[in-house]
Amino acid sequence: MTKVTRRRALQLVALSALGSTVSGKIAFAQGASAKWDMPTPYADGNFHTRNVREFVAEIAKETSGALDITVHSNGSLLKLPEIKRGVQTGQVQAGETLVSTLANEDAIFGFDSIPGVATSYAQSRKLYTAARPFLEKRFEKQGMVMLFSVAWPPQGIYAKKDLASLADLKGTKFRAYNPATARFAELIGASPVTIQAAEIAQAFRTGVIDAMITSGATGVDSQAWDYLTHYYDLSAFLPQNVVLVNKASFDAMPAAVQAILRKAAASAEERGWANSALLDAGYKKTMAEKGIKVQPAPPAMIADVKKVGETMAAEWTKRAGGDGETILKGLS
Repeated sequence: MTKVTRRRALQLVALSALGSTVSGKIAFAQGASAKWDMPTPYADGNFHTRNVREFVAEIAKETSGALDITVHSNGSLLKLPEIKRGVQTGQVQAGETLVSTLANEDAIFGFDSIPGVATSYAQSRKLYTAARPFLEKRFEKQGMVMLFSVAWPPQGIYAKKDLASLADLKGTKFRAYNPATARFAELIGASPVTIQAAEIAQAFRTGVIDAMITSGATGVDSQAWDYLTHYYDLSAFLPQNVVLVNKASFDAMPAAVQAILRKAAASAEERGWANSALLDAGYKKTMAEKGIKVQPAPPAMIADVKKVGETMAAEWTKRAGGDGETILKGLS
């Protein structure tokens, strides 16, 4: 019996043992449970990971432990590029991934990473609300259920020197973490180098990369003050993580358990967005206290980003077609 088959068998045992709903909770026969694995790409201290752990704790509580989800953080079970495929094939039952990393397979997945389109939490939430039906439809066709999404804090530029404009980054090795940031690097004359979050510190220390665009959260998680000196608060865009569940695993759950999953997901989404906004200023404060020069983006850099964003928006809209146009109209 394969590992996946054994897991499916456990789920069926739990289903057959389903009893009644007592005081709003699911009552299972003693000892029966379904066990799921859930890989995430980020360390335990990351706010996304903490949010996911609260999500699975709520599910365990509301199902009286009958649905037991083990979170494998920091890419310990599957690396970020592997997580979506792992959920889709049933290698794991659930997972968290950065949705924009999937944009090469479908442009819609890159809706959140166009510089200048949605630069605040309010704008990003509107954009996500417009995009969600299209995301859900695509994931369902691939055998997955999308449960919730949470935005990262706004993206800024990290460098080892003073920058007056994006032209000062020409010729640098620029960290890319999705197709959009790779294209951003190309348009400013830098060389994109794909580096996952867990590898940032080593990549800078060994000279693999010279600069990057990312959030204050990632700057703190990777202790950017050990290898960088400048952060420009650009608010270029707010990329999002999505939590996915294998559809066959989800459909195997009783309706009451599915409802618990949906309810916990809705709570996690609201909590995650609120925490992201709440923590943003604190991340920048921490970096400043540790010695990074945290400053507003200079006017020339803002103008450069606007120009690059206009090019990227036109390219994205062409690839995303009518669905993309509908999503962008959600901002109006």
